[in-house]
Amino acid sequence: MNSSLHDIDVVPPRATRAGEKRLILGAVCLAGLSMPLSFTGPALALPAIAGVLGGSPLALAWVTNAFMLAFGSCLLVAGTLADRYGRKRVFLCGTLAFALSSMLAALAPSLIAVDLARAAQGIGGAAALSAGAAALAQEFEGDARTRAFSLLGTTFGVGLAFGPVVAGALVAHFGWRSVFAMVTVVTTIASGLGAKCMRETRDPLASSVDWLGAATFTCSLALFTYAVLRVPDAGWTSRPVLSLLAASAVAGAAFVIVELRSTRPMLELTLLRYPRFVGVQFLAAAPAYSYVVLLVLLPVRLIGIEGFDSVAAGRMMFALSAPMLVVPLLAARLARTIAPGVIAGLGLLLCACGQLWLAQCAPGQPVGNLLLAMAVIGTGVGLPWGLMDALAVSVVPKERAGMAAGIFNTTRVAGEGIALAVVAALLASLTESNLRGASPRAASDAALAHAANRLAMGDVPAAVAWMHGVASRDLIHFYGLAFHSLLHVLAAVTVLSALLVFGFLGRTAVHEDQERTKSQMSACN
Repeated sequence: MNSSLHDIDVVPPRATRAGEKRLILGAVCLAGLSMPLSFTGPALALPAIAGVLGGSPLALAWVTNAFMLAFGSCLLVAGTLADRYGRKRVFLCGTLAFALSSMLAALAPSLIAVDLARAAQGIGGAAALSAGAAALAQEFEGDARTRAFSLLGTTFGVGLAFGPVVAGALVAHFGWRSVFAMVTVVTTIASGLGAKCMRETRDPLASSVDWLGAATFTCSLALFTYAVLRVPDAGWTSRPVLSLLAASAVAGAAFVIVELRSTRPMLELTLLRYPRFVGVQFLAAAPAYSYVVLLVLLPVRLIGIEGFDSVAAGRMMFALSAPMLVVPLLAARLARTIAPGVIAGLGLLLCACGQLWLAQCAPGQPVGNLLLAMAVIGTGVGLPWGLMDALAVSVVPKERAGMAAGIFNTTRVAGEGIALAVVAALLASLTESNLRGASPRAASDAALAHAANRLAMGDVPAAVAWMHGVASRDLIHFYGLAFHSLLHVLAAVTVLSALLVFGFLGRTAVHEDQERTKSQMSACN
């Protein structure tokens, strides 16, 4: 299908010079760089934020989850807005909102203010990423598009690799607020480049925004995430948690009904008929449990449990993310001769091997094995990372690239937010179980729960205060046992994800395009 009949330039048509395309790619990559910096930086700065502003484990968890929840909830809407009102316009609004909210986070006087600014960051980031990805889909074709999206994936890798190192140095020398100031500068530059060289495109067939669908989806995701965050304090079977989960299910069902009845839905559920589309969504969620959760858990362990300072912890985290600097580009080259689904599945299996290796590295042991295991995990996840974004926009017509990017990134980010909440709750539960087995009578259920939550957050002194008579070295041992069990669970989930990716992405794109063409011709008749 000729995309020029369906996608229009708002400005007079002209050939975009190669230099302009590189600048557009640079603007989107810089905006993309802000996302991992906003994820890894605050995660590493969390102990420093807690030291200055205080707060309960639940409130501190929202420093991460407020960003992830708002980001994941708004990506679908942002993609629709980009298709309807223009990719450049939405990109500029998103980057400016992101920069402003980052500045507000740097100036926040309380933990609640930080959480609110983080939520605003998520909204701005959703607009910038969805519109930026859609803009790249308009500028590049074929192998050039694959290379462009691989570079975007590599940029994410740069942020993930250097984010902890830079954040650790900033926290040590200038305090945690400087982390947000750094993000403000990067995003402002991206906005300036986008304003200068990005051309305005939109989908002329796009209708009004599906606000009812957006509201029900956001409500369902927010209720589910909040329910999981309540688990460490209330338990899985408590009335508040069960009520929140039930309300989330009702909102999710309402979202499906709304989308099925809409003539121009925010999420086209008919796309679920195509195996490659389904496979891409599984692939989008896979790194959440295999990699992303470790970006939050490992700094807490290294600083709070192992006793490293923020600079040393940031340098050690480089072992996990450094492969992202080169592996995504290598994956793009391999995809010329090997099916992307095979590359992605093999990468996830390698990642699972690294998780099992990491499970053997108890706290207090020499860090050599720990760093090698982290490098294996980073290498494994880097293989699918360089292919995911290009696959996401290749499964729908070019004019719906904004929607495709929104669906893919929603699955990825929503999966990450849910994974963080679930894994944090599971780590606290496993830690509490170990504490209960070691001290069945010395502490009440409430004391055990509080001690486990504090220990899962890396706050050993607070855990000691709740567990009278239990030495800190014993608490660290119980934490290590819980971390060991958690990594086995994550490895099992990663292997399952790899099998699903093999199954759904094993078919060729050409075969599925033929099926889609037949379906469209049948619909026309």
